[in-house]
Amino acid sequence: MKKMKSLFVAIMLFIGATSFVNAQTNIAHIDTQALAEAMPEMKAAQSQLEKLQATYDTEIKNLMKEWETKLKQYEVEAESKTAEENAKRAEEVQAMQANINAYRQGALEDLQKKQEALIAPIFEKARTAIQKVGRAQGFQYVMDSSGLLLAEGKDLLVDVKKELGI
Repeated sequence: MKKMKSLFVAIMLFIGATSFVNAQTNIAHIDTQALAEAMPEMKAAQSQLEKLQATYDTEIKNLMKEWETKLKQYEVEAESKTAEENAKRAEEVQAMQANINAYRQGALEDLQKKQEALIAPIFEKARTAIQKVGRAQGFQYVMDSSGLLLAEGKDLLVDVKKELGI
């Protein structure tokens, strides 16, 4: 009976140890950000965003230049105008400044929406490839290594890049 107990304990320890080892080997990691940055689609998206940003920057600079020119003109002509005209001009300058600020805010929002629209499909494609490679290699869990302090498991970055053809 004592031998049976010892054998039972030994079998349970063996099964527990095997399960622990299997659990550790079923975890892999990948730096999703590095993968996305290596994808040609990301480079194209960044290029589009940079062009859009440059367009908005140019337009804002032009609006600012127009505002500054009008402000200087009104300051020079202020002495020759009535108080009522100067008040109207001050309101006009303030309205121009408010429009510039509104345009700037709208441009930022538009850039954020465009970025989300361009980037989301790229990360979805990366996620799909990660899942495909992870499943093909028998991993139950694939973690993003950008937040890991220790990543000794299998790194799937090279394999997923192959899957994506990059």
